[in-house]
Amino acid sequence: MDKSKNRAADFEKALKARDQQKYVLRLYVAGMTPRSMQAISSIKSICEEHLLGRYEIEVIDIYQQPGLAKEQQVLAAPTLIKTLPLPLRKFIGTLSDRERILTSLDIVPKV
Repeated sequence: MDKSKNRAADFEKALKARDQQKYVLRLYVAGMTPRSMQAISSIKSICEEHLLGRYEIEVIDIYQQPGLAKEQQVLAAPTLIKTLPLPLRKFIGTLSDRERILTSLDIVPKV
């Protein structure tokens, strides 16, 4: 097989592997305020649309578990942390800007 066919096959394999990666997300919120509920709803909607069956979200209330927030150096809420796939990424804010979140999490939008 020539090199160009090998490269194309490797590229296709890499794309397929990327589309099957599992995302592990932690969302830090400050109580069950309207802002926290909006952040939870936004990230769940994004995951259902773009990562169906390939994601896990853990919602952590920094009032209930301040040690976890301190451990992850969470200074504001809501904060979303993508732990897998690497690299680790943090996103601070309401999570209402879908395009920004998709880009920050390295999620390729479905066409």
